[in-house]
Amino acid sequence: MTPLFDPADFRLPPGVAHVCAGGETAALRAHDAALLRYVEDKSTGPSGRANQERQVEEARAGMARLWRVQPADIGFVSNVAEGVSIVAESIDWREGDSIAIDAHEYPSVVAPIALRRHPAIRLRQARGADPGRLASCVDASTRIIATSYVSYLTGERMDLTALRALADSVGALLLVDFTQASGYLPIDAAIADFAFSASYKWMLGITGVAVAYWNRQRQPNWSPTTAGWNSLAAGSSGYDKPLALQPDAMSFTRGNPAHCSIYVLNSALSYLSQYDMHDVQRHVQTLTAALLDDLAMSQIPLMTPSDPARHGASVCIASPRAKLIVEHLYRHRVYSWNGHERVRFSFHGYNTMTDVEQTLDALRLCL
Repeated sequence: MTPLFDPADFRLPPGVAHVCAGGETAALRAHDAALLRYVEDKSTGPSGRANQERQVEEARAGMARLWRVQPADIGFVSNVAEGVSIVAESIDWREGDSIAIDAHEYPSVVAPIALRRHPAIRLRQARGADPGRLASCVDASTRIIATSYVSYLTGERMDLTALRALADSVGALLLVDFTQASGYLPIDAAIADFAFSASYKWMLGITGVAVAYWNRQRQPNWSPTTAGWNSLAAGSSGYDKPLALQPDAMSFTRGNPAHCSIYVLNSALSYLSQYDMHDVQRHVQTLTAALLDDLAMSQIPLMTPSDPARHGASVCIASPRAKLIVEHLYRHRVYSWNGHERVRFSFHGYNTMTDVEQTLDALRLCL
């Protein structure tokens, strides 16, 4: 099996099985030029600022192509939690309102809502592994169904079509975090009312910028209730009249976008645009399926569903010794990821079956 991406395009240490895309991917070498362009533009006054603004618009267009939406639906925040917070602040919450979540949902998706005080919002948590488990948490009190498309903890992929129908049945918003999916799975972001994604994992960017999506067709009257200079409409000045906001998803971007990170994101999106996401999905799921099969035959407890329709690019195993296992693997030149008493292996286009074999050989020495 040959890699889909040329490993020479990445800063991959020789002899290492870099199987931790769910934590951090290896950096593209092309990012060197992107970073240099940024510092050059930052140093050239108004013309450099015009270049920075063009980079923002190019990144919006690139993300729109990747997520199959319109550029005006794309904005930027510093991280997923900021984006979720802006949505949470905008809702006219009532006593008794609830949100539906999986019990193991990522904190950035839940905490901005869970910590609200006036009124406090009930968290209705689905537990277990049944694909339809969130339905038991949804009723007339549900204002938001909040979910990751792919779980950071287990690698499970959620059925967004079913969740969209569930949200519509009670008039709730569907809020989706695509962080563990965007960059290797085909994304149709329009299934959500709002969606967000960090850019430093499978999208091959760096920290500092996250993507924000506002489905303006589904939620045409939505408006944030907090703002900064950048999220105000062009030409806004003075405070004698109500402040006017940007008419599109740049209303999420309250201050200067993280221009340096956006230059890198543009570099990453340019690279990913060479590939059909269906091909990337097939490549990484060939690897995840191989690792899942081998681990199952070895009777190693798996957290990740074996059905390819229900998992993404990660394989997770539960172990109270997860930290020690990851350290052992690192010494044997396998880069994996630790956290919450599980070991996570995540593949991208630069990985091959050799990485699966190297991972298994190193695992057998410590399990």
